[in-house]
Amino acid sequence: MNPQSSLNHDRTFFYGYVIIAACFLIQSIGVGTYIAFGVFFKPLLSEFGWSRATVSGASSLAYFLMGVLGVFSGFVNDRFGPRALMGVTALFYCAGYVLLSQVNAVWQLYLFFGVVLAIGLSPIDVIPMTLTARWFVRRRGMMTGIVKVGTGAGQMTIPLISGLLILHYGWRQAGVIIGLGALVILGGTGLFLRRDPAQMGQMPDGGSAPAGGAPARKEHGLTLREASRTTPFWLFCIMNFLVFNCLLTTMLHIVPHGSDMGLDPIRAAGLLSTIGGMSMAGRLLTGYAVDRIGNRKSLTICLVLLISGFLWLQAAGSAWMLYLFAAVYGIAHGSYFTVMSPLVAELFGIASHGAILGIGFLFGNFGGSLGPVLAGLVFDNLHSYRPVFLAMIALAAATLILANILKPAVHKGVS
Repeated sequence: MNPQSSLNHDRTFFYGYVIIAACFLIQSIGVGTYIAFGVFFKPLLSEFGWSRATVSGASSLAYFLMGVLGVFSGFVNDRFGPRALMGVTALFYCAGYVLLSQVNAVWQLYLFFGVVLAIGLSPIDVIPMTLTARWFVRRRGMMTGIVKVGTGAGQMTIPLISGLLILHYGWRQAGVIIGLGALVILGGTGLFLRRDPAQMGQMPDGGSAPAGGAPARKEHGLTLREASRTTPFWLFCIMNFLVFNCLLTTMLHIVPHGSDMGLDPIRAAGLLSTIGGMSMAGRLLTGYAVDRIGNRKSLTICLVLLISGFLWLQAAGSAWMLYLFAAVYGIAHGSYFTVMSPLVAELFGIASHGAILGIGFLFGNFGGSLGPVLAGLVFDNLHSYRPVFLAMIALAAATLILANILKPAVHKGVS
């Protein structure tokens, strides 16, 4: 018996746990490295004298293109599987940050970070979330939460590491180190990915498939075309457009906001790390909650927390108040991204999970690309983030309303 056959027939080992570990690393490195751009914000402003709107625009372009390309990534992932796609991701992530270290003009910033890195960024959510949905059914919420803890771990550690690298080596050399690290970790992790349990002769949540490795259960749910004809699909897309605006604006501007309020660079970067650390708790709690009280109730709790955090931020005038906001916001941030993949599975099934999730993220990324630029323009003209944070409250409240009228569409046209 060869090793592959032995592994396929060993019922004591479920390869889904390897998938979860790999997805954890992908989320940690992929999202954490993107978020760390906020730590490069002030060094770029200081060296080149660009406006905040200009620097924000590069991040917004990357996030928008991530959404556009994420739709394509979803199709590729559904059709061909994740391994080759992750290899491409690793190469472009590395190239984006290494080229960023050579920036001397605005067009280079937009090309290297806004375009090159965006190509690598595009599958970072689609691959882990779709893999988790395919490998787990009964424990889908908890496993999604565990994978999303990787995002929080990356948000907590990589901005701090980036801040220390910039402090000791300068922002240019820090970019090279981050890019090479991403190449090694993402590329290596991709080698362990498998599209679904059938490839290992197993079933979701563990067990063995019938002889010959054929899948024991057919993927159920709506196709992308069927889903796009339903009201829940468009509500889901609009909801993402609104809330991503809040989330990405906060993640990019909270460090410069902290600096404006007198925090030194390391303590300002610590706001991102606090968000990342608390988001890990939010992801685990939400993963547990999804399996117990359902996706939509979990989403409601998340959005109430988000609104509460932005209300608190209006009065936050000292370091401890900013850190308390970061803690509350971090829980809400982690919760939202944890509930998205199980919610798509509940609303539309998993037959076109990657493509539907990719479309939803496209709308979200469009909103997320507008928010940081508009926030930068507001600050450049008013020298205050207060109007921005008030707008975040309104957007989060609108998202809460939409979340409470969502209903599953998966039963339509599905046997």
